Amino acid sequence: MKCSKMMAILCCGALALAVTGCKYDNANDDDVTGGGAQDVVTDGSTDDSMNANATDISTEDANAANADEMDLSATTGLPFDQDPNYTRCTDVDFAPVYFGFDASQLAPAELSKIEAVAQHLQAKTDRVVIIEGNCDERGSNEYNLSLGDLRAIAIRDYLVTLGIDAKRIQSKSYGEEKPAVSGHGEEAWSKNRRGEFAVFQHK
Repeated sequence: MKCSKMMAILCCGALALAVTGCKYDNANDDDVTGGGAQDVVTDGSTDDSMNANATDISTEDANAANADEMDLSATTGLPFDQDPNYTRCTDVDFAPVYFGFDASQLAPAELSKIEAVAQHLQAKTDRVVIIEGNCDERGSNEYNLSLGDLRAIAIRDYLVTLGIDAKRIQSKSYGEEKPAVSGHGEEAWSKNRRGEFAVFQHK
């Protein structure tokens, strides 16, 4: 009888141990499953974050593209006077900037003319300018084209120092091919050594 009771107690203990062991294993399984589920969720969250980041990057790219579209030269690469997105402004006519003989340095008396252009461009942010460099008839065509370019660049650089974005400024040289005044003396030559402003507006 005692033996039977002992056997019963041992059997109950073994059964309890077995049940406890099963719960522990199940708990481990739950942990693993839970961990796996968390990994899936985490992976999903990461994917969402990546998607969100991708969306943010796409948005930034789109904004950058829109900004570039507002800047003519960045989009087409054409000179303003050949770009179909721009039209020549006829409501402004700025005074030419004059230069000394064989010189590309800006004379102090001419700076206020460039400053007037800068003020206009600051007020009209949808406008851009081409600076046209010109020379008198003396010298070779090649030399005068180079000198006209230096004159236009000098004006452009001063506009930049006044706060005008360089992307809004283009320059070209006509050399001696576009005289303002006909003649072969200093009176005519002094009027032909100049930089002129062609203003354009985004359509």
